[in-house]
Amino acid sequence: METNNKVEAALNNIRPALQMDGGDVELVKFEDGVVYVKLLGACGGCPMSTMTLKLFIEERLKEEVPEVTEVVSV
Repeated sequence: METNNKVEAALNNIRPALQMDGGDVELVKFEDGVVYVKLLGACGGCPMSTMTLKLFIEERLKEEVPEVTEVVSV
């Protein structure tokens, strides 16, 4: 499976937890090990969004897709 598809599949596993709090995440692109995402809904303006991004989304993606080195919000 292409890495981009693996990342999208991993994000689909994460989405329900974000959607429970009124948020979501959208894959912008995957390039050189870095996943660029856009936080949507409640996640977009949440003061905890950096923690959500790094401690939840990034960690889960690294576990499921070893090619991922970092997740960045754009």
